[in-house]
Amino acid sequence: MGAVGFSGAASAQFFTLGCLFLMLFATEALNTAIEEVVDRISPEWSLAARNAKDLGSLAVGLVSLVVAGYIAFIFLSL
Repeated sequence: MGAVGFSGAASAQFFTLGCLFLMLFATEALNTAIEEVVDRISPEWSLAARNAKDLGSLAVGLVSLVVAGYIAFIFLSL
């Protein structure tokens, strides 16, 4: 976020980026919670546990792509 701040981005863009990072952190926290609960409930391997963990990781990956895309948008629009 520091590079975006020094690039001359508008304050609204900086605020939006901050919100997107908070959303990324929240998604990561939810993913960690899902993994902890799944490990507690189902310590042995199961397809449902694997799918739950994979979908949580997919959510984190997709939000990461949104953040990266917004950063690229900011730099390309300057």
